[in-house]
Amino acid sequence: MSLILNIDTASENAHVSLAKEGEVLHVLSSELQKEHASFLQTAIQRLTKVANINLKEIDAVAVTAGPGSYTGLRVGFASAKGLCYALKRPLITIGTLEVLTVSALQLHPPVADENILFCPMIDARRAEVFTAIYQNDLTLHLQPCAMILDEFSFKKELSESRILFFGSGSEKWKNLCNYPNAIFTSVSVLPESFSKSSNFLFSEKKFTDLAYSEPFYLKEFQSVIQN
Repeated sequence: MSLILNIDTASENAHVSLAKEGEVLHVLSSELQKEHASFLQTAIQRLTKVANINLKEIDAVAVTAGPGSYTGLRVGFASAKGLCYALKRPLITIGTLEVLTVSALQLHPPVADENILFCPMIDARRAEVFTAIYQNDLTLHLQPCAMILDEFSFKKELSESRILFFGSGSEKWKNLCNYPNAIFTSVSVLPESFSKSSNFLFSEKKFTDLAYSEPFYLKEFQSVIQN
């Protein structure tokens, strides 16, 4: 049996959920990216009250590891690690691109023997995205990377396979793309998909070292200071 608190603050839409054996019991969400920090702690308190569950009853805390919003990732990790330390519970981290792909697979399950790949995209400002390519069994076809898009992006992959593009960064690629094998859809991280993923990792005892865990930024944060 598992009772897991799931935290996702990596993207525009944040959510926290309580899930038992991978099934969501309750979920609270926010669409205000700049308010993830104020949303999270209040939401966790409300969630446990609505579910009539004491935080001491949870078996683990799961958090999206990145890539994504730098601030959002720091907010999620700080809360998750603080709770795990205080409650002496294991920490589970899940890559944002992977759980976004799990959500896409839930919404758009591939037909048997269909030659299609899944490409999550997270907006990284300007013409850049955080992306990867997965097969339908979540095997990586392209490792997670920060990519500056142009009209020749994914030329080789799209010449060989149909690819489903989705996520907050896919719209800017859609405006550049002229490949017939490219398909676009709207997908965000689903609490149900996140919960199933965290439950699987819990059952496999795939926990993250609490002392050394940190967000997967994929590229270093850069700030420009003007005199």
